[in-house]
Amino acid sequence: MGRIYNFSAGPAMLPVEVLKEAAEEMLDYKGSGMSVMEMSHRSKVYEGIIQEAEKDLRELMNIPDNYKVLFLQGGASQQFAAVPMNLMKNKVADYIITGQWAKKAYQEAALYGKANAIASSADKTFSYIPDCSDLPISEDADYVYICENNTIYGTKFKSLPNTKGKDLVADISSCILSEPIDVTKYGLLFGGVQKNVGPAGVVIAIIREDLITEDTLPGTPTMLKYKTHADNASLYNTPPAYGIYICGKVFKWIKNMGGLEAMKEKNEIKAKLLYDYLDESKLFKGTVVKEDRSLMNVPFVTGNEELDAKFVKEAKAAGLENLKGHRSVGGMRASIYNAMPYEGVEALVKFMRKFEAENL
Repeated sequence: MGRIYNFSAGPAMLPVEVLKEAAEEMLDYKGSGMSVMEMSHRSKVYEGIIQEAEKDLRELMNIPDNYKVLFLQGGASQQFAAVPMNLMKNKVADYIITGQWAKKAYQEAALYGKANAIASSADKTFSYIPDCSDLPISEDADYVYICENNTIYGTKFKSLPNTKGKDLVADISSCILSEPIDVTKYGLLFGGVQKNVGPAGVVIAIIREDLITEDTLPGTPTMLKYKTHADNASLYNTPPAYGIYICGKVFKWIKNMGGLEAMKEKNEIKAKLLYDYLDESKLFKGTVVKEDRSLMNVPFVTGNEELDAKFVKEAKAAGLENLKGHRSVGGMRASIYNAMPYEGVEALVKFMRKFEAENL
């Protein structure tokens, strides 16, 4: 069997070119006589790999010099604790709850101080982004927190909240590198790479330097202090070395594709194909209000659980994998990250049309 179209929410598809290149270098990376998997992270060769990865990411995202780029471990979920531990100086933070991951981050922050849920879309199963133009921002809040793209629910902040001067912290796990972003609008951005950038096990954090201090909450572990990793160029301990190497290859791939403007254009075309079909379909319907739809994650349902299950099963047989929706939404979800080719979405829509004709 050849490669299937993998619509998984993560770990997700990687560009075939990147996988081929990594395969070619598996036994001997550039004449070193060993694999990157076997290489000391203190070696000159590996230093070159991680430094080049950072340089390419800075170029792609236009990251200013006063922001540090950190390659970390522990998944975005570990950042739910690291953020308050490092930033909650007044022990107050405001959270906008637009899905499960924002809610988990909010619950974690509540362990360390006063976490305020200042807006939420829980009332309609997180199917929209609340109006964030004039929120009750706490005067003594250390930061305002969002999950920018909601993987499970398929919503995306199209405009950032008005934080009234407070630093914005954003989990960008499922939209990182999918479109251009103005890094200067954030105090801290972070994301697990296993959706759009690389294999599971790496987290990228981009932090404004003035937020990186020794002044963390008492009891903050050394490994959870941003300063520990910033001072050691992400090499304080053994990093997820091979994962970072693959991320570096994906950064090069995106640069070769024309950068983030080109990526956004490709992603919009792919998403439009699927959303346009959902809007005209008599069997399937999208679950998100139009103006808040994600380019990356597209949940949809038939309204009939048995039919949903039948669709997922038949789609799998047709080489369209991992379309089952998250248990909290049900139905189906197609994650169409950067590495998903247009042909994959085309094949999905073609299959959906056929299924609709046979099951209406």
